Amino acid sequence: MRQRFSIEYYTDGIISRDRIVLSRAITMIESKISEDRTLSRQILQNILPKTGNSLRIGITGVPGVGKSTFIEVLGKHITALGKSVAVLTIDPSSKRSGGSILGDKTRMESLAHDPLAYIRPSASSLSLGGVARNTRETMLLCEAAGFEIIIVETVGVGQSETLVKSMTDFFLLLMLAGAGDELQGMKKGIMEMADIIAINKADGENQTACSIAVQEYKNALHLFPKSESGFDPTVVCCSALENTGIDTIWKMIIDYKKITKKNGFFNKNRQLQNRDWMHDYIRQTLETLFYEKPAVKRKIDSVEKAVEEGKQLPIEAAENLLHLFFEDNARK
Repeated sequence: MRQRFSIEYYTDGIISRDRIVLSRAITMIESKISEDRTLSRQILQNILPKTGNSLRIGITGVPGVGKSTFIEVLGKHITALGKSVAVLTIDPSSKRSGGSILGDKTRMESLAHDPLAYIRPSASSLSLGGVARNTRETMLLCEAAGFEIIIVETVGVGQSETLVKSMTDFFLLLMLAGAGDELQGMKKGIMEMADIIAINKADGENQTACSIAVQEYKNALHLFPKSESGFDPTVVCCSALENTGIDTIWKMIIDYKKITKKNGFFNKNRQLQNRDWMHDYIRQTLETLFYEKPAVKRKIDSVEKAVEEGKQLPIEAAENLLHLFFEDNARK
């Protein structure tokens, strides 16, 4: 059985930047055990005054775009400037086991050995939005541990890969050139949310294709409404392999922070994100309580079978299970 440490052990260890304690705290926050969840909430409350001082960057991209290589190169660029960076990588979960399919630090080996960097892989646990269920809490722990920059790498890109925007300050979309039907294959919602679209792998024979793609995406961005942030989204070429364009992207990120801090959007956005977090937590908690209810557990297998065999409408089945849930609550 895993040892459960005191609240003071976690609080003091995180604030004193002990990475072993930080990792243990993140593991506990990801736990489904009720005692762990209670303890993790108390720790989060204790470290709250030490949070909120980092720059949170969300990065997503199409399959094969080279996200891990890009993040490693960007991370090394940041640490070379003397800044500390925490990278939260979200890996797909197996439907069978719930565990991470890809998951470890080997994709960013150089950054993993950097004393100013911390990499934490987490399974998505089948949650939507391309992030793990407890990514927000993990960010707070990393902030309290003194990390100045936090990078969240999503599972991939798709219609649901939008939640990362609601928990980060800056959203970067990585794309490829010459992959065919770039604009047709892109989801409009993702492009509208991006603060920068970076065309990666702009090296070798691919440089011309990248230049063409930049112009195509720039033309597409003109069709979207003006951003609330006051920062005009832009498109740039880069090559993580050759470490080109990374300094330009970092400068744009810093410019974004300066502009949004000055016009008040940065803090307003954080406040709205906290509100959204509250509502997301309510939805998550209600879903957990629903499936943990004994009355629901007893009936759900037979109801699922009836739905699968076409003997019962899915809507009717859901309403019956919800009725069981509320009826059981009313008796208590």
